[in-house]
Amino acid sequence: QVQLVESGGGLVQPGGSLKLSCAVSGLTFSLYIMRWYRQAPGKERELVASIGSSTTNYADSVKGRFTISRDNAKKTVYLQMNSLKPEDTAVYYCNAVLGPTAKWGQGTQVTVSS
Repeated sequence: QVQLVESGGGLVQPGGSLKLSCAVSGLTFSLYIMRWYRQAPGKERELVASIGSSTTNYADSVKGRFTISRDNAKKTVYLQMNSLKPEDTAVYYCNAVLGPTAKWGQGTQVTVSS
């Protein structure tokens, strides 16, 4: 059974940092492109960052502030979020993609507020 379990969300003040983790089981992790998405209330889900075997991509809104990384031995993908802004408030979802196959985690809430 495939499982993606996100953790690390919470409440943080503007300018603060959080590190999200997504632990994956039930699939050959190293083969998958891993992505972080987010969905704010009333908005569509948007792609935040993705990582393949050696390449990373970021949404313009998070470039220079967020860093995606992966540890294939631990089957875990991370999202380091720095200089957080209120507009980063959303539920963050982990996503694993291989061809037509896509798996999702349950999401973790990130709230940026003073």
